[in-house]
Amino acid sequence: MDLLAYDFMQRSLLAAVLVGITAPAIGIYLVQRRQPLMGDGIGHVAMTGVGLGFLLHASPVWMATAVSALGSVLMELVRWYGKARGDIALAMLFYGGMAGGVMFVNITPGGSNANLSSYLFGSLSTVSPSDVTAISVLAAFVVVVTLGLRRQLFAVNQDEEFARVTGLPVRALNLLTAVTAAVTVAVAMRVVGLILISALMVVPVAAAQVLTRSFAATFAIAVGIGVTVTVSGTVTSFYQDVPPGATIVLLTIAAFVALTVLATPLARRRARAATAAGPAGDPAECSIPAIEGAGDKIGA
Repeated sequence: MDLLAYDFMQRSLLAAVLVGITAPAIGIYLVQRRQPLMGDGIGHVAMTGVGLGFLLHASPVWMATAVSALGSVLMELVRWYGKARGDIALAMLFYGGMAGGVMFVNITPGGSNANLSSYLFGSLSTVSPSDVTAISVLAAFVVVVTLGLRRQLFAVNQDEEFARVTGLPVRALNLLTAVTAAVTVAVAMRVVGLILISALMVVPVAAAQVLTRSFAATFAIAVGIGVTVTVSGTVTSFYQDVPPGATIVLLTIAAFVALTVLATPLARRRARAATAAGPAGDPAECSIPAIEGAGDKIGA
């Protein structure tokens, strides 16, 4: 393939694969805890980190990681201890993060809003070797957390009270989920962009849930969809000269629509089977999963 002859495309494709893995991997937990827009809020606050990176002549990726992680922790603290609800804290991240990023970029000597656009919407040509290194390290962290602690994270995000009774450190795991989401935003911003990353966290998971209710299967299918659309979007962006972030998100939505259409007959057969089974049904489908088996069901 001629696109592999370009160093920047090799870096972009590697980054796209890592983004395709990490975004749905943490997104499945955000969907489970009914916070699908959390990635969007973190993406906006990460803009402040990018702006600070320009202002301080530091790596925007690492600075965005630090600032967005801090923002996600503050959001969780407000949700726990403050009178404001979580959606209000999220709104504060939206507006404050966006304003901070624009302000810092504009007060940077020689800075302009043009410098921010590649981080907002993604850019193939600006993925540098140092960006690839940072993205690889951060992606490894996300994979270790989302796979290594999948049973604990599932239990906490499914039912906090149940998880607390079983002795799990609920608050620590909630904070870890928030920080991991923030790290994922930093991983994805060079390919998908800060504005659009939330879609890649949520839509592949929703598409996978059309096909299955098993947690393990949903996880695998969502990651498969994520990698497929990020690589396809990156290649399409190269040949058609279109924005990579927008292309990736549109392909993700198209995958959701296609799977929904294809899975409709299957859903109807399942509904008829459930009706025929009567109210008793399968006890395994109705019970709250134990911690040891928390990886088996994604829940209703």
